[in-house]
Amino acid sequence: MTTSPPVPRTGWTGADPYAAALRAGHGPLFLRRTDGWLLPLDVERWCARADPVDRSVLDRCEGAVLDVGCGPGRLVAELAARGRTVLGIDVSAAAVDHTVRLGGQALRRSVFEPLPGEGRWGTVLLMDGNVGIGGDPRVLLGRVARLLAPGGLLIAETAPVDVDERADVHLTDAREAVGAPFRWARLGTPALLRHARGWEPEAQWETGGRRFAALRVRRASSSAEPPKSTAVISSQRAR
Repeated sequence: MTTSPPVPRTGWTGADPYAAALRAGHGPLFLRRTDGWLLPLDVERWCARADPVDRSVLDRCEGAVLDVGCGPGRLVAELAARGRTVLGIDVSAAAVDHTVRLGGQALRRSVFEPLPGEGRWGTVLLMDGNVGIGGDPRVLLGRVARLLAPGGLLIAETAPVDVDERADVHLTDAREAVGAPFRWARLGTPALLRHARGWEPEAQWETGGRRFAALRVRRASSSAEPPKSTAVISSQRAR
Protein backbone atom coordinates (compact mmCIF):
# COMPACT_ATOMS: atom_id res chain seq x y z
CA MET A 1 0.00 0.00 0.00
CA THR A 2 1.31 3.44 -0.87
CA THR A 3 0.93 6.48 1.30
CA SER A 4 0.68 10.10 0.27
CA PRO A 5 3.48 12.46 1.30
CA PRO A 6 2.68 14.63 4.32
CA VAL A 7 1.02 17.94 3.58
CA PRO A 8 3.65 20.64 4.11
CA ARG A 9 2.89 23.23 6.73
CA THR A 10 2.04 26.74 5.66
CA GLY A 11 2.22 29.85 7.79
CA TRP A 12 0.11 32.21 5.71
CA THR A 13 -3.31 31.33 7.16
CA GLY A 14 -4.41 33.98 9.60
CA ALA A 15 -1.16 35.93 9.25
CA ASP A 16 -2.22 39.43 10.27
CA PRO A 17 0.73 41.34 8.75
CA TYR A 18 -0.03 39.74 5.37
CA ALA A 19 -3.72 40.64 5.53
CA ALA A 20 -2.85 44.16 6.69
CA ALA A 21 -0.35 44.59 3.86
CA LEU A 22 -2.93 43.49 1.27
CA ARG A 23 -5.50 45.92 2.69
CA ALA A 24 -2.95 48.75 2.58
CA GLY A 25 -1.54 47.72 -0.79
CA HIS A 26 2.05 47.92 0.43
CA GLY A 27 4.58 46.52 2.89
CA PRO A 28 6.93 46.28 4.58
CA LEU A 29 6.51 42.52 4.62
CA PHE A 30 9.20 39.86 4.81
CA LEU A 31 9.91 36.18 5.21
CA ARG A 32 12.36 35.92 8.09
CA ARG A 33 14.63 32.93 8.59
CA THR A 34 15.43 31.74 12.07
CA ASP A 35 18.93 33.25 11.70
CA GLY A 36 17.37 36.69 11.18
CA TRP A 37 17.88 36.96 7.40
CA LEU A 38 14.99 38.80 5.71
CA LEU A 39 13.50 38.18 2.27
CA PRO A 40 11.44 41.22 1.22
CA LEU A 41 8.04 40.50 -0.34
CA ASP A 42 6.91 42.73 -3.21
CA VAL A 43 3.44 43.54 -1.92
CA GLU A 44 3.12 46.70 -4.02
CA ARG A 45 3.57 44.75 -7.26
CA TRP A 46 1.30 41.96 -6.11
CA CYS A 47 -1.50 44.42 -5.32
CA ALA A 48 -1.14 46.33 -8.59
CA ARG A 49 -2.61 45.32 -11.91
CA ALA A 50 -0.67 42.87 -14.05
CA ASP A 51 2.40 44.60 -15.50
CA PRO A 52 4.01 44.03 -18.93
CA VAL A 53 6.20 41.21 -17.56
CA ASP A 54 3.17 39.48 -16.05
CA ARG A 55 1.21 39.85 -19.27
CA SER A 56 4.04 38.38 -21.34
CA VAL A 57 4.03 35.33 -19.06
CA LEU A 58 0.25 34.98 -19.27
CA ASP A 59 0.50 35.02 -23.08
CA ARG A 60 2.13 31.59 -22.77
CA CYS A 61 -0.72 30.01 -20.83
CA GLU A 62 -2.63 27.14 -22.42
CA GLY A 63 -6.17 25.97 -21.72
CA ALA A 64 -7.73 26.48 -18.30
CA VAL A 65 -5.34 28.09 -15.81
CA LEU A 66 -4.87 27.41 -12.10
CA ASP A 67 -2.93 30.12 -10.24
CA VAL A 68 -1.45 28.51 -7.12
CA GLY A 69 -0.88 31.04 -4.36
CA CYS A 70 -2.75 33.69 -6.30
CA GLY A 71 -2.28 36.36 -3.64
CA PRO A 72 -4.40 39.46 -4.22
CA GLY A 73 -5.31 38.22 -7.69
CA ARG A 74 -3.72 40.42 -10.32
CA LEU A 75 -2.99 37.46 -12.64
CA VAL A 76 -6.40 35.87 -12.15
CA ALA A 77 -8.08 39.19 -12.90
CA GLU A 78 -6.00 39.74 -16.03
CA LEU A 79 -6.77 36.28 -17.41
CA ALA A 80 -10.46 36.65 -16.57
CA ALA A 81 -10.52 39.96 -18.43
CA ARG A 82 -9.13 38.11 -21.45
CA GLY A 83 -12.03 35.69 -21.26
CA ARG A 84 -9.86 32.79 -20.09
CA THR A 85 -11.00 30.04 -17.73
CA VAL A 86 -8.98 30.69 -14.58
CA LEU A 87 -9.13 29.91 -10.89
CA GLY A 88 -6.91 31.22 -8.12
CA ILE A 89 -6.25 29.39 -4.88
CA ASP A 90 -4.68 30.81 -1.74
CA VAL A 91 -4.67 29.90 1.94
CA SER A 92 -5.19 33.55 2.90
CA ALA A 93 -8.80 34.72 3.23
CA ALA A 94 -7.64 38.30 2.60
CA ALA A 95 -6.01 37.26 -0.68
CA VAL A 96 -9.07 35.37 -1.86
CA ASP A 97 -11.37 38.28 -0.98
CA HIS A 98 -9.12 40.70 -2.86
CA THR A 99 -9.09 38.45 -5.93
CA VAL A 100 -12.89 38.20 -5.95
CA ARG A 101 -13.20 41.99 -5.65
CA LEU A 102 -11.04 42.31 -8.77
CA GLY A 103 -13.51 40.13 -10.66
CA GLY A 104 -11.64 36.82 -10.52
CA GLN A 105 -12.66 33.45 -9.15
CA ALA A 106 -10.72 32.15 -6.18
CA LEU A 107 -10.95 29.56 -3.44
CA ARG A 108 -9.37 29.52 -0.01
CA ARG A 109 -7.50 26.28 -0.45
CA SER A 110 -4.01 24.81 -0.17
CA VAL A 111 -2.53 23.26 -3.29
CA PHE A 112 -2.20 20.04 -1.27
CA GLU A 113 -5.94 19.85 -0.57
CA PRO A 114 -8.52 18.44 -3.02
CA LEU A 115 -9.12 20.92 -5.85
CA PRO A 116 -11.64 21.24 -8.66
CA GLY A 117 -10.57 20.01 -12.08
CA GLU A 118 -7.71 17.79 -10.89
CA GLY A 119 -5.97 16.26 -13.88
CA ARG A 120 -7.64 18.65 -16.33
CA TRP A 121 -5.83 21.99 -15.96
CA GLY A 122 -3.98 23.18 -19.05
CA THR A 123 -1.57 25.44 -17.14
CA VAL A 124 -0.54 25.81 -13.51
CA LEU A 125 1.16 29.03 -12.41
CA LEU A 126 3.70 29.23 -9.58
CA MET A 127 4.54 32.92 -9.65
CA ASP A 128 6.09 35.36 -7.17
CA GLY A 129 8.26 32.73 -5.49
CA ASN A 130 5.44 30.22 -5.01
CA VAL A 131 7.71 27.45 -6.26
CA GLY A 132 8.83 27.52 -2.62
CA ILE A 133 5.45 26.49 -1.20
CA GLY A 134 5.83 23.69 1.34
CA GLY A 135 9.63 23.76 1.35
CA ASP A 136 9.98 20.56 -0.71
CA PRO A 137 10.18 21.23 -4.46
CA ARG A 138 9.80 17.60 -5.49
CA VAL A 139 6.64 17.15 -3.45
CA LEU A 140 5.18 20.36 -4.90
CA LEU A 141 6.12 19.42 -8.46
CA GLY A 142 4.56 16.00 -7.99
CA ARG A 143 1.35 17.58 -6.80
CA VAL A 144 1.29 20.00 -9.74
CA ALA A 145 1.80 17.11 -12.15
CA ARG A 146 -1.36 15.48 -10.79
CA LEU A 147 -3.32 18.69 -11.28
CA LEU A 148 -2.35 19.11 -14.93
CA ALA A 149 -3.88 17.43 -17.94
CA PRO A 150 -1.56 15.08 -19.87
CA GLY A 151 1.07 17.27 -21.51
CA GLY A 152 0.02 20.24 -19.38
CA LEU A 153 2.25 23.25 -18.74
CA LEU A 154 3.80 24.58 -15.54
CA ILE A 155 5.07 28.16 -15.57
CA ALA A 156 7.19 28.98 -12.52
CA GLU A 157 8.92 32.17 -11.48
CA THR A 158 12.33 31.33 -10.06
CA ALA A 159 14.79 33.26 -7.92
CA PRO A 160 16.95 35.80 -9.79
CA VAL A 161 20.09 34.00 -8.56
CA ASP A 162 21.20 30.36 -8.70
CA VAL A 163 20.04 29.17 -5.29
CA ASP A 164 18.63 25.93 -3.90
CA GLU A 165 17.74 26.27 -0.25
CA ARG A 166 15.10 25.31 2.25
CA ALA A 167 14.51 27.04 5.55
CA ASP A 168 12.06 27.55 8.38
CA VAL A 169 10.65 31.06 8.07
CA HIS A 170 8.21 33.40 9.76
CA LEU A 171 6.07 36.03 8.12
CA THR A 172 6.90 39.43 9.56
CA ASP A 173 6.39 43.14 9.05
CA ALA A 174 9.89 43.62 10.54
CA ARG A 175 8.43 44.38 13.96
CA GLU A 176 7.48 40.89 15.03
CA ALA A 177 7.08 37.41 13.56
CA VAL A 178 3.62 35.89 13.47
CA GLY A 179 2.59 32.28 14.03
CA ALA A 180 4.62 29.10 13.97
CA PRO A 181 7.56 28.85 11.56
CA PHE A 182 6.88 27.07 8.29
CA ARG A 183 9.02 25.51 5.60
CA TRP A 184 9.85 27.50 2.48
CA ALA A 185 12.18 26.99 -0.46
CA ARG A 186 14.07 29.32 -2.78
CA LEU A 187 15.02 27.95 -6.17
CA GLY A 188 16.86 29.35 -9.13
CA THR A 189 16.08 27.91 -12.53
CA PRO A 190 18.96 25.36 -12.50
CA ALA A 191 17.75 24.01 -9.15
CA LEU A 192 14.16 23.79 -10.36
CA LEU A 193 15.25 21.78 -13.39
CA ARG A 194 17.28 19.42 -11.19
CA HIS A 195 14.20 18.69 -9.08
CA ALA A 196 11.85 18.37 -12.08
CA ARG A 197 11.90 14.61 -12.59
CA GLY A 198 9.18 13.53 -14.99
CA TRP A 199 9.04 16.95 -16.65
CA GLU A 200 10.22 18.19 -20.03
CA PRO A 201 11.90 21.62 -19.92
CA GLU A 202 10.03 23.82 -22.37
CA ALA A 203 11.65 27.24 -21.98
CA GLN A 204 13.51 29.50 -19.61
CA TRP A 205 13.83 33.24 -19.87
CA GLU A 206 14.49 36.48 -18.05
CA THR A 207 12.60 39.72 -18.50
CA GLY A 208 12.24 42.85 -16.39
CA GLY A 209 14.78 41.48 -13.90
CA ARG A 210 12.60 38.41 -13.23
CA ARG A 211 13.30 34.81 -14.23
CA PHE A 212 10.90 32.12 -15.37
CA ALA A 213 10.84 28.52 -16.47
CA ALA A 214 8.18 26.55 -18.34
CA LEU A 215 8.01 22.78 -17.96
CA ARG A 216 5.68 20.27 -19.55
CA VAL A 217 4.53 17.26 -17.59
CA ARG A 218 5.36 13.86 -19.05
CA ARG A 219 2.42 11.56 -18.56
CA ALA A 220 0.72 8.85 -20.57
CA SER A 221 -2.47 9.83 -22.32
CA SER A 222 -5.66 9.35 -20.36
CA SER A 223 -9.35 9.55 -21.05
CA ALA A 224 -9.70 12.56 -18.77
CA GLU A 225 -11.99 15.21 -20.16
CA PRO A 226 -10.10 18.23 -21.54
CA PRO A 227 -10.40 21.47 -19.60
CA LYS A 228 -13.73 23.24 -20.02
CA SER A 229 -15.00 26.26 -18.18
CA THR A 230 -18.10 24.40 -17.00
CA ALA A 231 -16.33 21.16 -16.12
CA VAL A 232 -13.52 22.80 -14.17
CA ILE A 233 -14.99 25.41 -11.90
CA SER A 234 -18.70 25.93 -12.36
CA SER A 235 -19.53 23.76 -9.34
CA GLN A 236 -17.26 25.80 -7.07
CA ARG A 237 -18.25 29.13 -5.60
CA ALA A 238 -15.52 31.66 -4.91
CA ARG A 239 -15.27 32.47 -1.23
